[in-house]
Amino acid sequence: MVESIDKQWYVLHTYSGYENKVKQNLESRIETMNMQNFIYRVIVPEQEVAVEKDGKTKIVKENEFPGYALVEMVMTDEAWYVVRNTPGVTGFLGSHGGGSKPVSLTPEEADDFLRKFGNPDEEPIKKPKVLDAEVGETVEIIAGSFIGMQGPITEIDNTKAELTVLVDFLGRETPTTLEFGDVKPLLS
Repeated sequence: MVESIDKQWYVLHTYSGYENKVKQNLESRIETMNMQNFIYRVIVPEQEVAVEKDGKTKIVKENEFPGYALVEMVMTDEAWYVVRNTPGVTGFLGSHGGGSKPVSLTPEEADDFLRKFGNPDEEPIKKPKVLDAEVGETVEIIAGSFIGMQGPITEIDNTKAELTVLVDFLGRETPTTLEFGDVKPLLS
């Protein structure tokens, strides 16, 4: 069952000192279990720190939050199962146990985190500032899990450069929030 069809960031509890091993394990499981459309990225919050030892300065990566890692995923039962059963993962932050799904980071929290700890090798994603479509118009999704799907726009948020589109998911019209760059208007 799909709890959310939007990819969101979740915080994982891990064994302290095993954060990078959890990242490796999870990335391997994503490939072998064919979960690329549901689990996207895993980040361990590390920063480079200058450490002096024996009179020499050395740059080392230091874990900012020992015992935690972040995962960007679509929260489905199957994806949740794959992540929480990855060796080294002890649970999700914001999950109350007893089979309850975890709470994701807010978009603001995720943006702040990614600015500080995101992969420096990645090109920053430039969001278009203006959408060449209006509420009620049909757009085609050109990126993400629902690539190729079409649906009408129900809401536009110019401050966040996001829009909400109704997509037919498993026979139900489901609202999904997308960035302006993830859609293209259909020509009438």
